[in-house]
Amino acid sequence: MMANVKTPIGLIGLGLMGGHLVDHLLRAGYEVYGYDVDPEQMDQAVIRGAKKVADLSALSSQTKVIILSLPNSAIAQDVIVNGLKLLEGDHPGLIILDTTTADPEVTISLATQLNSKGIELLDATISGTSEMLAAKDAIFMVGGSRSAYQQCESLMLQLGREVFYMGKSGTGASIKLVVNLVLAINRMGLAEGLTLARKAGLDPLQTLEILKKSAAGSKAMDQKGYRMVNETFYPPIGHLSTHYKDVRLMLSYAATLDCPLPLASMNAQALASEISKGRGDRDSSAIISFYNDLANLSQKSPGAENT
Repeated sequence: MMANVKTPIGLIGLGLMGGHLVDHLLRAGYEVYGYDVDPEQMDQAVIRGAKKVADLSALSSQTKVIILSLPNSAIAQDVIVNGLKLLEGDHPGLIILDTTTADPEVTISLATQLNSKGIELLDATISGTSEMLAAKDAIFMVGGSRSAYQQCESLMLQLGREVFYMGKSGTGASIKLVVNLVLAINRMGLAEGLTLARKAGLDPLQTLEILKKSAAGSKAMDQKGYRMVNETFYPPIGHLSTHYKDVRLMLSYAATLDCPLPLASMNAQALASEISKGRGDRDSSAIISFYNDLANLSQKSPGAENT
């Protein structure tokens, strides 16, 4: 177990989620070496107590644990291969925690390549919004070798509420897609129900309060319900464009398994419609805008449109 609170941790990607990871690590007493392509994000992390990484390729010599908080598998792979240069030479004992919403097949392939260099890759995916992560209410779902997981379990418990070991490499990435799929359909169902309520002349806020206390209640309502009713899409805590990227990944991965996802496919079409209208920078609760347009309901909140 990683009981030494002075263990240096590398963290690549200091944005919405990565920034909260920095804060949790620093509060827990870890020495954090941070890197981001955005100099402003890096400067903010340094102000809060992280150490600036100037040369990514040197990071593996400064720490035995590197956390990735990046947008997708392609970027994560590029950072590992071309930034950290981990396929050059051997790096025995190094562990990579990849929190990216990743393509499971890419994760498995990358883990095999890294293992030949003495490196363990854990697909340590996170379920929870940035607000949940800030409150340490998110959970970690981890795939990879059990020995690497056991070495990092206590570290991850400093970052989230609970940690689940899923099994072999790729299973952490797979369960994240499953969780996100169900969450996406819950959000779309909520948006559809609130639209029917408005068309029926019901008060949207009262409808939401009843839904939250009914058998239909869900965390999606807690996280996105008031944003939908009030059309508070800025500042986002999860962009529509990011959500669309995740749904496309779900469909692509499911196709390799010959697994039909009709509801997720409908969700992808709705998201594509919103993206095509220039609404990708909105919060993911803005899926209700798709229904507003279909049902010919006007935007309610001043400034809700930013297209």
